[in-house]
Amino acid sequence: MGSGIWSTDVYDAAKSYRRASGKSAFAYSDGGARTVHPSLDPRGVDVRESRDSAEHPESVAIAVLFDVTGSMRHVPRVLQEKLPQLLGLLLRKGYATDPQIMFGAIGDATCDRVPLQVGQFESDNRMDEHLGNMVLEGGGGGQMMESYDLAMYFMARHTAIDCYEKRRRRGYLFIIGDEMAYPQVKRREVQAVLGERITENVPLAGIVDEVRRKWNTYFLLPAGSWHAKDPRVLGFWRDLLGQNAIELDDLDAACETIALTVGLGEGTVDLDEALDDLRDIGSDAAATVSKALVRIGANRARRTRSALPARTGTTDRVTRL
Repeated sequence: MGSGIWSTDVYDAAKSYRRASGKSAFAYSDGGARTVHPSLDPRGVDVRESRDSAEHPESVAIAVLFDVTGSMRHVPRVLQEKLPQLLGLLLRKGYATDPQIMFGAIGDATCDRVPLQVGQFESDNRMDEHLGNMVLEGGGGGQMMESYDLAMYFMARHTAIDCYEKRRRRGYLFIIGDEMAYPQVKRREVQAVLGERITENVPLAGIVDEVRRKWNTYFLLPAGSWHAKDPRVLGFWRDLLGQNAIELDDLDAACETIALTVGLGEGTVDLDEALDDLRDIGSDAAATVSKALVRIGANRARRTRSALPARTGTTDRVTRL
């Protein structure tokens, strides 16, 4: 996994085909599927890997896991629509050299049929395919808690990323949601969902410490979701993640926020320059992103920046980012 190059033309062609044929970008879920797609099933997975290769020698692992319960299940549809903007900023603007992106979905292990879905790290249009295979269950237990803890357990113990193992640079984990995590990773849920036996429950604080050793971990709380206005949710995540718990005025700005956060973390852009980039590409998300990232961007200085060079031997039709 992680090979190949993202092509906006391939994405556009697939979108045009779906429009002409009346098919959904989430055909698996919209077709009535209620069980996890085999490509996204975390059960029995040893590790999801982000690895260097001759094609991508300096891989940067980026994982985006989103809550698909209740009102949050529209999140993947927004992300799918805006994938070209995310990849365009990361690659064409030189925010990350060789980004490899994994998408995942989070539900509630206490009651949902599909409480956790995890794709592979990809550098090409297969990431779009993984989104299309997701079940948008829309469940949840109604107690203002979802299984973010189980998702972090998977990320801490079932991922292997070369940016950390070879260069001691952490990957980027974004969790998009509007509720709190359960206070511990339950042993029985690990066995039921992942098929893995552990001897005891894992306290939430412990798994957060584990995941943050390997991942720069962010929680995005978008406005308009059911619990976005409840101060307990933001306070909960601020206690766990500090300034990396980010309020977002507009969910439509999620992709831009993710791309700029990676650029700031990689030191390839400063906040002012990144906001100019958004305006350059015609995005209207600059105000929202500026507000969301003001705490993170204030102290991040730009180190180096090199936009992706024009590729030789290929045509714009194939590799337009």
